[in-house]
Amino acid sequence: MNIGRRDLLLAAASLAVASAGGRAWAAGDRKVGYAIVGLGYYGLNVILPQFVNCAHSRVAAVVSGDPAKARATAARYGVPERSVYSYETFDRIRDNPDVDVVYVILPNSMHAEYTIRAARAGKHVVCEKPMATSVAECEAMIAACKTAGRKLMIGYRCHFEPTNLEAMRLARAGAAGRIRYVRSEHGFVQGDPTRWRLKKALAGGGSLMDMGIYSLQAARYMTGEEPVAVTARESTDRTDPRFAEVEDMIEWLLQFPSGAIASCLSTYSANQNHVLLMGDKGRIELEPATRYDGNRLWTGKDGRSQEITPPAGPAKTQFAGQLDHMADCIAAARSPIVSGEEGLRDMRIIEAIYRSAREGSTVKL
Repeated sequence: MNIGRRDLLLAAASLAVASAGGRAWAAGDRKVGYAIVGLGYYGLNVILPQFVNCAHSRVAAVVSGDPAKARATAARYGVPERSVYSYETFDRIRDNPDVDVVYVILPNSMHAEYTIRAARAGKHVVCEKPMATSVAECEAMIAACKTAGRKLMIGYRCHFEPTNLEAMRLARAGAAGRIRYVRSEHGFVQGDPTRWRLKKALAGGGSLMDMGIYSLQAARYMTGEEPVAVTARESTDRTDPRFAEVEDMIEWLLQFPSGAIASCLSTYSANQNHVLLMGDKGRIELEPATRYDGNRLWTGKDGRSQEITPPAGPAKTQFAGQLDHMADCIAAARSPIVSGEEGLRDMRIIEAIYRSAREGSTVKL
C-alpha cells in the first residue's frame, strides 16, 4: 500500500485528538501548568477561558506588561501572586515548578525572544502563529529548544478542529478523487490603522502574516504535499492609512509535485473564509473553514450536494485539544504534530511569497 504524507498527517492528527481526550495520558493526576505570556485579545478572551475544557492542562502563571490586568486575570483563574510576572521579571519563571509550558501570545516580532528565553528557563513552549518574522528566527527558536531539551509547538489550532480533520480524512479516502486544484482564501476587514498587526516592526508583514497562514496551511495539509514553486502578486492601496507599512491583499499560486495547484489569498479588506478541493471525481468544500466555531463541510460532484457533519472528537474544543496535545506530548515523550519544524516550513514559503511578489517572478522551493 502506498502511504503518502497526507495519510501520515491525518494519522498523526487523529492520534493527537484522541490523546487530548486522555487515551494516551500517563502522567498521573497532575495537570500540566501553562504560563500565558501576553494578555491581549486572543490570550485573554480565547485561550484562557478554554482551560475549563481541558482534561490535562491548567493555568499556572500569567505574564503581562500591565500589572493591574495581570493581577485581575490571576485572581480570576486562581493563579497565586507569586506566579504573576512582568516582561522584566519573566526569566524568574525558571524557579517556578508549577509552570511546565510557556504559551507565547505576543506580537510576531516578540515570538523568537520569548520562546528562546522560555527554553533557557527550562520550559516547553507553545508559540502562536506565525512562528516568527523570518526563517532565521525560526531556526534560532528550534535550536534553543533542542539545546534545552524542551518541546516546541506552534499554535496551529486547525489541526485539532473536527471539520478540518474530517475534510483531510475525506481527501485521503478519495472522496474527490485525485486532487487537482485547491482554492484557499482568508481575510477580514482590518479597520483600525493603529493596531499592531498593521505595524511592520511588530507584525513582520500584513495580511499574509495573519490570515495568509490559514490559506497556506490548508493548501499544505489538505493536499498532504509540499509545494515546489510559488508565484505571487500583491495589491495594496498605499494611500490608505491602514497600509502605510504592510500589504493588504496578496495572492499566490503553489505548484505541487503531483501536478496539483493551489490558488491562495489573504486580505485585510474583504471578508472571506473558504477552502475548496477539486479532484477528478468531485469536490470537498469548507465554508467557513477555519473559524473558532461554526465551520461547515460539503462534498459533491458539481456543487454542494451533501453537507457532512464531522464526528465529535474527545476534546471539547479545538483549543482544548491543542492545549492538551502538548500536555500529552510531555507525558508520552513525543514530538507535537505541529512542531517548530512545521512553523519553519511555513516561514520559508512565506519568504518566497514575498520575494515572488516583489520581483514579479516564480520562486522555486
